[in-house]
Amino acid sequence: MCGITGFISTVQTSAETQESIIRSMTDTLSHRGPDSSGTLCFPESGVALGHARLAILELSPLGHQPMLSTCKRYSIVYNGEVYNHLSLRPELEQLGHHFRSTSDTETILAAIAQWGLQAVNRFIGMFAFALWDREKRELTLVRDRLGIKPLYYRYAGGACIFGSELKALKAHPDFKSTIDRNSLAVYFRHNYIPAPHSIYQDTHKLSPGTMLTVSEKELKDGKHPEPVPYWSAFDAWKHGQDNPLSGSEEEIANQLEDLISDAVKQRMLSDVPLGAFLSGGIDSSLVAALMQKGSTNSIKTFSIGFENQTYNEAPHAKAVAQHLGTDHTELYVSTADVLSSIPKIPTIWDEPFADSSQIPTYCLSKLTRKHVTVSLSGDGGDELFAGYTRYTLKGIWDKLRRIPLPLRQMASKFEQLPDALFSLFGNTGAKIHRRLNALGCSNFNDFYRYILSHNTRPSSLVLGSNEYSTHLQTPAGLDLDSAYSRMTYWDTVMYLPDDILTKVDRASMAVSLEARVPLLDHRIVELAARVPMQMKIQGTDGKRILKKILYRHVPRTIVDRPKMGFGIPFQDWLRSDLRDWAHELLSPARIRQQGYLDATAVNRMWTSFLKGHATWQYHLWDILVFQSWLENAEG
Repeated sequence: MCGITGFISTVQTSAETQESIIRSMTDTLSHRGPDSSGTLCFPESGVALGHARLAILELSPLGHQPMLSTCKRYSIVYNGEVYNHLSLRPELEQLGHHFRSTSDTETILAAIAQWGLQAVNRFIGMFAFALWDREKRELTLVRDRLGIKPLYYRYAGGACIFGSELKALKAHPDFKSTIDRNSLAVYFRHNYIPAPHSIYQDTHKLSPGTMLTVSEKELKDGKHPEPVPYWSAFDAWKHGQDNPLSGSEEEIANQLEDLISDAVKQRMLSDVPLGAFLSGGIDSSLVAALMQKGSTNSIKTFSIGFENQTYNEAPHAKAVAQHLGTDHTELYVSTADVLSSIPKIPTIWDEPFADSSQIPTYCLSKLTRKHVTVSLSGDGGDELFAGYTRYTLKGIWDKLRRIPLPLRQMASKFEQLPDALFSLFGNTGAKIHRRLNALGCSNFNDFYRYILSHNTRPSSLVLGSNEYSTHLQTPAGLDLDSAYSRMTYWDTVMYLPDDILTKVDRASMAVSLEARVPLLDHRIVELAARVPMQMKIQGTDGKRILKKILYRHVPRTIVDRPKMGFGIPFQDWLRSDLRDWAHELLSPARIRQQGYLDATAVNRMWTSFLKGHATWQYHLWDILVFQSWLENAEG
């Protein structure tokens, strides 16, 4: 795993200046690649590439980047792993290619030299890379199908600059850190900023499954090409809709288990110590079980525990580990340990990001890195196999839609009544207040958008904003009768890459740990899209087919329990340990001076929360993370 950065520019500079710029950009990513770093400049073309390396495969200098192809036409900086690269080599060798190392980077270059950029369709893995084609004088940025690895880019000052994280782009002299207020409004709706947007104006995330090619000539002509897709979740869902798997549930489970087993096996390829995150839930337990099944030695598993039993999954993870016979390590973290991580949030995530499970994920990554360099995780199971508890809310919508829309819209207006009125009914009143807004939804798309929203009117909080559209549009041709299909599709293309995978990538790479996600092998994604929905969810029972596979390896009594979620008790902390910190960041005078948020609205939420009138903790956490990020960004 690594960090990549670089640029292509029409501005003429000396070789020394170009080298100085790319070196400063690369240095910002040293946490992603502490083992070595390298740069490569082409002054005549205005191209510079930078790479910070975390050595996983081919630990020798033969794996060093930037790397040139044997034919000298292509140069690459690459972040990720192509797990099937060794199986591609025999065909490439028959076509005349020779390899000096076991590095997958060398395989990627040979494949592109042989088959062009369409070679990416042959790759199984997670990747973000930049490729300079010296013959065509084109720079191409590529991001993996599911968005496991990040890549940002920006057109600025006659250049296209890119990097694994925003901090690399900010090190370029032409980067301007102007906050995009519309992106900020979207952040307050979702607690993250979905691609292709970022917190800064004119700065973008490359969307999953796309590539962006920028030529020297286009830049000179003032043109800014747009990314184009080479793979799409929509195509997978559409194909799954039109070609559902046939056969019994047992037969389909066998087919799925074989593929997951292969994906896990491929991700155990490593020249450094390897293990797995284990929460004791369905997904991580399945990954650990299949790892252990395919290993002759006890695999290493890791979990963390909390003093607050509401959030403590450690006993469940330990029970699974004992049954599987893994070499298990658990760490109980104190409130002080977790609180000490909060100041790191702005620098780890680079832009406002307020999924509170980021903190325990960081703590788990920090623990794991003390023992291994690579860890597998179970992320992706909820999205692909309908595992989130919110999917069961479809039943509520089915009941709501029976009420005439005018009556529901009329009732939803009561949501604007003062918090104090609802506080008369205790916690029930707060829940009623929160859910009144759902009554006015005219269709299921709007209803699910409401479910996914922290703040349903973020533009009223962010001054001068006009929120980017994040309405959940179902692509033409996708079956509108299947609400479950729509929910899993929306979560896979937005929530998964922009929340879950962003959380895991930044938390793990902050401590130089590579996290691999076997359930997001694109072959599994495409197969999951074909699994009949009744095999995924019935009533409140989600991930049914994954559970069926897991129960073959782990007794049902060990893992059959309510979903907990990987959270922290920040509601209690905001009223105790974090109160002074929050009070300072939420100061009306400070917020007015900054000029981004409605200070009166923020103060109303904070005051109401402290009085116990409403459960504003999620809104306040989003605001606090932004305020903390802003202090760091402007400091």
